[in-house]
Amino acid sequence: AVSTLAHAVQQAPEFEPCAGVFLSEEPALKTLLETAAELTDPSTAQPLTELARRLMRDQPTDDATAVVGHGSASAGTPDPLSEREQEVLRLLASDLTGPQIARQLFISLNTLRTHTKRIFTKLDVTSRAAAVRRGRQVGLL
Repeated sequence: AVSTLAHAVQQAPEFEPCAGVFLSEEPALKTLLETAAELTDPSTAQPLTELARRLMRDQPTDDATAVVGHGSASAGTPDPLSEREQEVLRLLASDLTGPQIARQLFISLNTLRTHTKRIFTKLDVTSRAAAVRRGRQVGLL
């Protein structure tokens, strides 16, 4: 069931329109998400921990925090960074320039700027140095 749920989450084109489908199965879903947190296979666990973060972001309970926080580096931020944003943040902490980071990630400079803006918004900062500092504070780096 966990593998099937992970596959469904990965196949959803956008999360928000599909959220109701997942929320309608809340009791069973909660059990599956708790099980997913214990998985060692990151390809299965990652989409489900991201689902847990998104579903339970607006409903902070002790159980939700336990599911979301388990194995999640970004649980300390109100709006968690995606895996790609975490990767960009790690590279922002390096001595690489923006164009060098874009080349390393095989993305355009404009795409890098979009990721950077989202990181800044989520971390509530306005500069690269502040993002790195905040990332370290919340355990992302």
